[in-house]
Amino acid sequence: MYARPRLPDPVRTAAVRAVIIIALTLCQLVVMLLALLAGSWLVLPMAISTLLSAVVATWSVLDIWVTSQSWRQRNGVVSVPSSVARANARARRAERRAARKAARRQGRGAAPASGAGAEGAEGAEGAGDWDVLGLR
Repeated sequence: MYARPRLPDPVRTAAVRAVIIIALTLCQLVVMLLALLAGSWLVLPMAISTLLSAVVATWSVLDIWVTSQSWRQRNGVVSVPSSVARANARARRAERRAARKAARRQGRGAAPASGAGAEGAEGAEGAGDWDVLGLR
């Protein structure tokens, strides 16, 4: 039904609070500008109030981010693999690579011993054991 998953309740509450505070701050700003145009004595108190409201609005936006991060940390987000998961996968790949290498070495041990007759037997098989550095 929704394009994005619903926000968790604490994050949504912080977001609603921030929107209300920002709306009130903008209303204060409009009242201050109208008082300035009218030459009213309310300009100075409204300017101070608007400045303090802007600080509170900034704090409320930061509160959304902090609440979101703390919720993710407490409840866990599985969509992003952690560095621990990557390290474990890397270790498993290294183990599989070592097992394949050991299996190949055992397979070579069963091949005919090197010598005069061995070269002819390898030539008959096809490519033979052409890797003299053991890279294969």
